[in-house]
Amino acid sequence: MKSNNIHSNRITIASLLVALGIIYGDIGTSPLYVLKAIVGTKVIDETLVLGGVSCIFWTLVFQTSVKYIWLTLKADNDGEGGIFSLYALVRRYGKKLIIPAILGATTLLADGIITPPISVASAVEGFETLIPGLPTVPIVIVILSLLFFFQRFGTQKVGIAFGPAMIIWFTMLFVLGISQIMHYPEIFKALNPVYGYRLLAEYPHGFWLLGAVFYVLPVLKHFIPT
Repeated sequence: MKSNNIHSNRITIASLLVALGIIYGDIGTSPLYVLKAIVGTKVIDETLVLGGVSCIFWTLVFQTSVKYIWLTLKADNDGEGGIFSLYALVRRYGKKLIIPAILGATTLLADGIITPPISVASAVEGFETLIPGLPTVPIVIVILSLLFFFQRFGTQKVGIAFGPAMIIWFTMLFVLGISQIMHYPEIFKALNPVYGYRLLAEYPHGFWLLGAVFYVLPVLKHFIPT
C-alpha cells in the first residue's frame, strides 16, 4: 500500500501536461476578452490602458496572493480546499455562515457555465477580423457541443488532448508579451496603483469598468484545489 501511495503521488511531466490542459485553459484564455472588455469602443488613452492593466494586476495580486493563497488555502478540510470544502467546514463549525457558503457554491457552478461560452466566443470573434460576417454564434455552439461531448470520455483524456495546445498557447503569450514589453517598457508604470485609482475615480464612467476587470476573477477558482 505504501508503494502504491508513493507511485500515485509522484509528479511526472505527463501529469503536469494533463494538469495544464485541465486547469489552466481558463487562465490562459482570459487575455482574449478582459482587456478588450475594458477598452471596448472607447477612445484609447494612457489613463484607460494603464489604469485597466493596473486594476487587473492588483486584482490578481489581492485575490490570488492575499485572499486565496494566504487566507483561503488555510481553511482546508482534511487537506481538501475549495468552496465545497468550505461549505463542509461551515456546516460543522459556523452554521450562521451557511447561506454565504451556499451562495459561494452557486457562484462557482454559475462560473463553470458562463466561462466556456465567453472564452470560445472571444476566440471565434478574433476570426471576424479576417473573415467579416463570420457566423459566430453557430460556430460557438458547435465548438461547445463538441467539447462537452468529448468531456464524457474522462478528464484525463481531455487534459492529454489540451495540454500540448496550452503549451503552444502560453508560449505564444510569452513571446508576444515579451516582444511588446520591449517595444513599450512604459507599461510597467501600470504596476503603480495610482493609475488604477485614476481610471476608477477620474475617467468618465471609469468606476463601471470594474465589471470588465472582474472578468479576470473566474480564473482564480483554479488556484484553489477542489
